[in-house]
Amino acid sequence: MRAWMLAAGLLLATPAYAGVNDILIGMDETSFFDAAGQGYHAGGPDALLVLDATDPAHPKLRPPIPMHNSVFGPPVNLQITPDGRLGLAASAVNPVLKDGNWDPGTDNVLHVVDLSTMARLPDVTVGDQPQGIAIARDGSWGLVANRGSKDVSVLAIGGTDVRETQRVPLDGSAVAVAIAPDGARAFVVENGENEVAVLARKDGALSYESALDIPTGFNPYNIALTPDGRLGLVVNNGVHGHNASITVFDATGPHPRVIDTLAIGDGPEGFAMAPDGKSAVVLLLHGSTSAHDDWSYHPNGGAVLLRIANGRARVMPGEVKLGAVPEGVAYTRDSRHVYAADFNGKLLHILQVTPKGLKQRGTLALPGHPASMRGPAF
Repeated sequence: MRAWMLAAGLLLATPAYAGVNDILIGMDETSFFDAAGQGYHAGGPDALLVLDATDPAHPKLRPPIPMHNSVFGPPVNLQITPDGRLGLAASAVNPVLKDGNWDPGTDNVLHVVDLSTMARLPDVTVGDQPQGIAIARDGSWGLVANRGSKDVSVLAIGGTDVRETQRVPLDGSAVAVAIAPDGARAFVVENGENEVAVLARKDGALSYESALDIPTGFNPYNIALTPDGRLGLVVNNGVHGHNASITVFDATGPHPRVIDTLAIGDGPEGFAMAPDGKSAVVLLLHGSTSAHDDWSYHPNGGAVLLRIANGRARVMPGEVKLGAVPEGVAYTRDSRHVYAADFNGKLLHILQVTPKGLKQRGTLALPGHPASMRGPAF
């Protein structure tokens, strides 16, 4: 408790400057990964960090803001509005004591932070187990993928006010979502269905167009669109070291369609698209979440760069070695640097995007276990 009192004191004493160079990091002090694999306990103080990446090679941390956050779900449960004013973070689970053991119980809360003051604003109730978040390019609305209730919450955003205006039911568990640049469509990853659902927006309301479902690889978990809205990329986690891939689809035209499938290393999960649309980064778990006596276990994860040009994506050779359980990843606004976070090591890797791939340029110690990371919508 004393540590959090100190943090609160620092928060009051430190000026905050919201901006488009900020990046959110969600910390989970309730989950853990050890020799037996993934575990869960009563937990410590989960928190939200704001990383100031104005100087991309030397980012700075602001004091933590206590709030629930979890590694359960894709590491894209947060995002910043395009103007840098608001930070949104979804809480998918909360600790629940059951038969003498702590289990992840379902949550349905969207946290809102005014980044100009670092003050928490009223929470918003959304669907069960909210996970992936997307904010439209004009900043006036957003979407939350709700895994437990199998639907998508539609958000209205105005100034510092955020409210749910609609829920769109789906056929399967929604885990991640992306909004087309013109706001006319949204694409929702349905994890158990191995597909991407397409939502159409008209007069401010969204509807599920089931005839436009896009098939993916096994266990799809993350999604991003290129800034021009031309391509969609879906990260397919596979299962226990098998069958991981990336599905590339044409997001335009009357019926979006798959145009390529890329082979990728073991356990892709964290995923980020560059603001300039010329590259993307995939984080590979490499079995680092498994029990240490499991055949799939490896002590380190890694980061791989994708190049995107002429309507195609390709995996670049070479992989940057990271620590155990790398989850969150985000680009700087200039698309020249990437931050990747090790959950177990409580460490942020500062990577540079070069013509030949990713290069490790430094690290930054974090005050907790990073479970997710995201910058402003673009």
